[in-house]
Amino acid sequence: MQIVRATLEHLEPLLPLVDAYRRFYQQPSDLQAVREYLQGRLEKGEAVVFLSLEGQTPLGFTLLYPHWSTVALGRVWLLNDLFTVPEARRKGVAWALMEAASDFARAQGSQRMWLRTAVDNFPAQALYEKFGMVRDVQFYRYDLVFGER
Repeated sequence: MQIVRATLEHLEPLLPLVDAYRRFYQQPSDLQAVREYLQGRLEKGEAVVFLSLEGQTPLGFTLLYPHWSTVALGRVWLLNDLFTVPEARRKGVAWALMEAASDFARAQGSQRMWLRTAVDNFPAQALYEKFGMVRDVQFYRYDLVFGER
């Protein structure tokens, strides 16, 4: 298994992974929209994507977005997406992707890497806690939704 930092050259193997990830969260399949979205983020340097490959077969991905923290007076990275294909689960793929993401964030001088996950996604929560991440009990999250895409 190999973990690579994705570029536009990796767009095609990323598409089915990101589409499957979105379907997991009850979004409709839309490969063209996924292509346009990922291409835009990569071209503009607005996201960092790591891709797990076994030979030419894509196994999973993680996507990071840069943020800043006034409190920490520094950069923080949001691990916004982490997905592995079902047949690659519990085989170290997600762990390797998280290592690549955290190594990258540290190398960038980041103060921390954070994420959010569904309250009922117990396998993911177990992975994050085993990785050393700590669940936030000090802050609530609030969203202001502006409508459907």
